[in-house]
Amino acid sequence: MPRSATVTQLLLDARAGDEDAFDRLWPLVYDELRRLAQAQLRRERPGHTLLTTGLVHEAYLKLADAPDVEWRSRAQFFSIAARAMRQILIDHARRRNADKRGGDRDRTTLMSKHLPFEVRFDELIALDDALDRLDALDERLRQVVEMRFFGGMTEEEVAEVLGLSTRTVQRDWAKARAWLYAELYDNGE
Repeated sequence: MPRSATVTQLLLDARAGDEDAFDRLWPLVYDELRRLAQAQLRRERPGHTLLTTGLVHEAYLKLADAPDVEWRSRAQFFSIAARAMRQILIDHARRRNADKRGGDRDRTTLMSKHLPFEVRFDELIALDDALDRLDALDERLRQVVEMRFFGGMTEEEVAEVLGLSTRTVQRDWAKARAWLYAELYDNGE
């Protein structure tokens, strides 16, 4: 059975109540979760205290302890994993900022090739808040951003998860990037 089909089957088994399915899933998704975590942490400030392994393990625990999720596919699993990693990084940033209000601010490139602008580390929380506002306007645009940026998913993978055409995902991605840039950087000028 191909790896993708195996992952999907284990997710369906977990959804059906197989308590050991997530234990069997772990070795199949671990490398991909590490790749996602490494991509996320490369965008963070140097010396970030959350390491790749810690981010992977925290995200996996969130996923394994998500009783309300209707697991459907490998792509959906990694989409939800991307969101879990986003939440973990935001929580980490909030704790850090609570400890260091007003101190020197580090710069980091959050958006790299995905969004053509830089965000200060302390703006990570502003980005999260902007994504929440985007969700209130258009949930699908928020999902596209999470899957592309936080999940590192291709446009084709996002299209598969959301049941859209690749061209629609490309338009949504462009629209979301423009909206986020305006929300984070336009000062009404």
